[in-house]
Amino acid sequence: MAEGFMWYAGIPFPASLYKPEDIRAAHEQFVVKDEDIITVTYPKSGTNWMIEILCLILSKGDPEWIRSVPIWERSPWIENELRFKRIRDMKEGPRLLSSHLPIQLFPKSFFTSKAKVIYILRNPKDVLVSAYYFYRQSKIIKNAESLQQYYEWFIQGNVSRGSWFAHVLGWMSMRERENVLVLSYEALKKDTRNTVKRICQFLGKKLEPQELDLVLENSSFQAMKENRMSNYSLANRNYFRAGIEITRRGMVGDWKNHLTVAQAEDFDKIFREKLAGFPLELLPCD
Repeated sequence: MAEGFMWYAGIPFPASLYKPEDIRAAHEQFVVKDEDIITVTYPKSGTNWMIEILCLILSKGDPEWIRSVPIWERSPWIENELRFKRIRDMKEGPRLLSSHLPIQLFPKSFFTSKAKVIYILRNPKDVLVSAYYFYRQSKIIKNAESLQQYYEWFIQGNVSRGSWFAHVLGWMSMRERENVLVLSYEALKKDTRNTVKRICQFLGKKLEPQELDLVLENSSFQAMKENRMSNYSLANRNYFRAGIEITRRGMVGDWKNHLTVAQAEDFDKIFREKLAGFPLELLPCD
């Protein structure tokens, strides 16, 4: 498997970004507030797009905030030591937070709070391909020598944040809770307007038609690609190479351009085996 991991409770995290005490503190000590809005994903599932949408919902479509503050400061990561400091410095009001933590390591305080979690699902074959190309641009961990090698690591769960299957099954167990909204990247892509309306309803926020138009316009793939505060062009060069594309393609079904027929068929077989007994129609994999 890839080098450069720190293992905590059986889950691999990039050692350059996380320490065991950071994960432990997030799990055991972090205090979630009732008004918090937390984006939770398995990596490469549309995290930054959701953050951008949420920022624009809160600003009623006004792009000033998203164009003046880096995305990682607008919605800090719960499990990272540096982000702890940013969270403590956040002003009063709804806090936007982010996390890739599996449910068993998520802050305990959330489960007795009224905080809202939005969990984003994405076709795991697209997640796999997106992650492979993303880590090729990063210095966080040693990347796979080939897509086939990364494919094998992904199936085994020997990639950043562990098994996609376990992560999804854990969080999908919360899907009936009134303060948890499960969305798919595919639905967000197919019908962005109505999905954003659904998010607003979940958050108890109302947008006027023109405000909704601004949210959609300023969170579009092209807008994010051109926004220096959102496209990671300002990211620390100790972790990311120059020219990194956090918004590489943003497609649904891009896996078809990269995985072989044999890989796709093998993946679908493993998908059915690992998720046996779960209603597969709730999960995107086609």
